[in-house]
This record gives sequence, C-alpha cells and structure tokens, in this order.
Amino acid sequence: MEGTHNMPDVPASAGPAVPDVPPTPPVPLTALLARADLALRQIAGPPAGGVVIHWAHASEMADPFPYLLGGELLLSAGVHIPEAADPGSYFDAYVSRIVAAGGAALGFGLAPVHDTVPPALVAACDAHGLPLIEVPPRTTFSGVARAVWQLMAEARLAELRRVTEAQRSLAAAAARPDPVSSVLRQLAQRLGGRAVLHGPDGREVAGAGREPEERVRAALEALAGVVRPAASGRTAPSSAADTLAGSHLAAYALGPGEGFVLGVVTPGREPGDHTVVSVAAVLLTLLTGEQQSGAGAARSSALVRLLLGASPEEVAPLVGGGQWVVVHARRDARAPDAMAASALGAALGSPLVDLARDVVRVLVPADRAPGAQPGWTLGVSAAVTPDGWPSADTQAARALARARATRAPLVRHGARAGLDGLVPGAEAAAHARAVLAPLAASPALIDTLRTWLSLHGSWDRTAVALGVHRNTVRQRVARCAALLGADLDDPDVRMELWFALKHL
Repeated sequence: MEGTHNMPDVPASAGPAVPDVPPTPPVPLTALLARADLALRQIAGPPAGGVVIHWAHASEMADPFPYLLGGELLLSAGVHIPEAADPGSYFDAYVSRIVAAGGAALGFGLAPVHDTVPPALVAACDAHGLPLIEVPPRTTFSGVARAVWQLMAEARLAELRRVTEAQRSLAAAAARPDPVSSVLRQLAQRLGGRAVLHGPDGREVAGAGREPEERVRAALEALAGVVRPAASGRTAPSSAADTLAGSHLAAYALGPGEGFVLGVVTPGREPGDHTVVSVAAVLLTLLTGEQQSGAGAARSSALVRLLLGASPEEVAPLVGGGQWVVVHARRDARAPDAMAASALGAALGSPLVDLARDVVRVLVPADRAPGAQPGWTLGVSAAVTPDGWPSADTQAARALARARATRAPLVRHGARAGLDGLVPGAEAAAHARAVLAPLAASPALIDTLRTWLSLHGSWDRTAVALGVHRNTVRQRVARCAALLGADLDDPDVRMELWFALKHL
C-alpha cells in the first residue's frame, strides 16, 4: 500500500489525547505480555505496569493520527516506512503522532517486511514514552487482537461477578440491626478504602474503613458540600469526584432534598466501583430517607408518645396539627399490598398510611381535600381535630361501605348540621344506648341495621357493603325488628333508630 512521510507538525502545546474509551474494562498491557502463546516482548518505552489497552488496531498508514480514537495497541509491520526516508526524523514524527492521538502502545511485527525492529523506532519510542512491543513472526495481528478481546471478556466477567457479590453483601448489610453502619462497613471493605455518611449539617454521621489523611478528609467534605442541596434552592449535581494524594474521592447526594451525602475514598478507580457505590447509595437513601428526616422523626416521636399514653391532641403538633380527615380505601381489582398502600398515600399527599387486610386507612390533612383515585373506592370522614380521630375513623368506614354499595368511587361523610344537633351530646348518647340496648350484645346486628338504613332498606346493596349474602341481611334485619319490638317499615321508627345509631 502507498503511504507518505509528509506528516503534519504536532503543536508544541499538544499533549496525549484523552481516549474516548468504550464501556468495557481495559486490558493491562502486562496481561497481554504474559500470554505465552503470543510471545510478545517489550523492547522500549516506559514499564508496562501502568499501561492499559482498550482495543487493538492494525494500520500501515504513515500518519495514523486521524484513524486512532485513543487507548489502542497500534499494530504495524512497517510497510509504510519509505526506503529513502531519514530513519531518525521519520520515526520521531511517526511516534509523536501516535502519542498525540492517545495511542497506548505500538506493536511492531517482524514479518514479512522487517527482520528486526528498526533501532530508530526503538529510540523514538524511548524518547516519547511509548511502549514498543516486538511481535514475533509466528504471532499474527489477528491473534493479538483476539487475545485483547478475550482478556476484555474475562475482565468484564470478573467485574460483573464482583458487582453481583457486592450487591448481595450490601443488601444483607442493610437488613442487619445497624443497617447504616453495616452498609458503610461493607462498602469500605469492597472498595478497599473509606466510606462515610455526611448529615444535612455537613458533619460526619458515620464512617467505616481506613481513615484518610486530613487534607483528603477535608477535600471529601468539600465535595459533599458541592452535591448537597442548598437552602437557596440552587440545583446541585447528584455526584462529584476528584483526585488527591493518589486517592480517588467521590460524593453522592442521597435522595432529593434530604441533605445526606455518601462520600468514598479509594486508592484508585477500579472497574465496577461506580456501580457498587451506586447500589450502596440507593440503600442508604432508603435508610436515611423520610424516617431520618425531620418529618419522619416527628412522626416516630408521635407514635412513641401515643404508645406511652399521650392523647391525640398532645401529639398532633408533631404531625402537623390542624384538622384532618380519615380515608378508608379498598382496591377495586385485588387486595392491596404495602407498595399499593404507599402509592395511595403519596397520591393523597400523606405518608400516614395503615394497611389492614383489604382496607387501607390514610390520615390526611383536611386542607388537601382527598379526591377520587383510579382503581380505588374511597370513604372520607368529616374534617376533625385530633381528638375526633376515632370517630372520624368510624365515619370513613361507613362512607366506604356506602361507596361500595352504591358503586361510587368516593363518598364523603355528611358534616352538615341537622336537627340532632339541637340535642346535647350526652343526652343523645344516653338515649341511643337505651333505644338500642336489645342489640348491644350483637355488634353484627347493629352494623347491619345501620348499613341497611343508610341504604334505604336495599337488601342487595347492604349485602355488598357488608360482604354477606342477601338472605343473611334479611335474617339480621328481622332479628333486629324482633328484639326492638319495632315496625321497621314505619318511617318514624327508622328516623328514630337512625338518630340513635348516629349517637351510639
């Protein structure tokens, strides 16, 4: 093939190109030299210990610069070398162009053109710091390229195995009694460095692994400040990295707006490190999310106080105070699971969610006005202060039963004042207990009577609302009539019973 030795001058300020490397692990040049079947030998340039190869490329172009991406082992048999050229100037320009393009090393084949490697090429590689590899006659360039890809595949498999093992160990650490510390310890062990968790105030909350020197620690804290969301609302990057004193530093923001940051310090940057750290960041985001935030801590405090005997009114300020509504919800297609319940709470704007068998209960601030949700049937209580939470829970349950019976997506408990408001509450409750005393021993009869009256005496709708057969409803209503000694077809009797049931 034809070539030319008229190569463009390399600008004095130009340095080696930064390779646009592929998403595959690089191959250490030492691993390629260790292949006995290739019999490669380094004869010039710096030691191969720190050199990596991203691909192999054969070319006989006199100026390979336009055809290199960077990171290559360039293979040449010297076909491009003109006979009349001055060896010193030609090879100096040739090697300088390889270095400027970011080439990792040069492999020179001893057959079929040259019996030995030209001494001027050896000198040029030494001068420009380019590893020069002698390729013996029995080794083909395609064989070298195949070896590079085999080593890449092996490295990729090893990387995937390492990442998989790290994922398992990190997940197991997250399930331990001290999950945050366990995850940090496991991460530091996997990376062979240091892993720390910075809190929203910038201080180190927990850490594991070898303690770095003071300037590295300060640099890591500075990186954490770069990714931490600012109070001003400034958009911050999700991660940042730096190199200092031979160590690789990286910081990762945990969650949107929580302020926690994961920082890592490693001796270098190995393939798969970013994936391993990303897994740990996801786990730590879950562990340090809402439960560790101010709102989550306040709710935990409220729960503890309730369990220790405090009244709802006392703990209400911890979860927002004001007025609330209770929502009871049933999924239309199938029974809800924890994920569906959490999603419903998010849609209603409240994390105060309780999953009890087939019903999800959500405590929602009244100013958020819960609306119908696709795939759900909802019953909503009247707005109440915290001391009215128990009664609101009962209202929501009744509203849900009515919604299911009438096939409405949402029913709200009527909070409009009526004539029964003219009777003092204590007197109304005493009257209710007296009227319904014959049914007091059977809550099922009371629920059936209440539902039946609310649905205007519909047997079918009452059966749907209660989840029983319509004949069971008939039997229960007949039993109520017998125990009360009342004619349930009389509208005056129904009105009095409804009044009593509301105040029971």
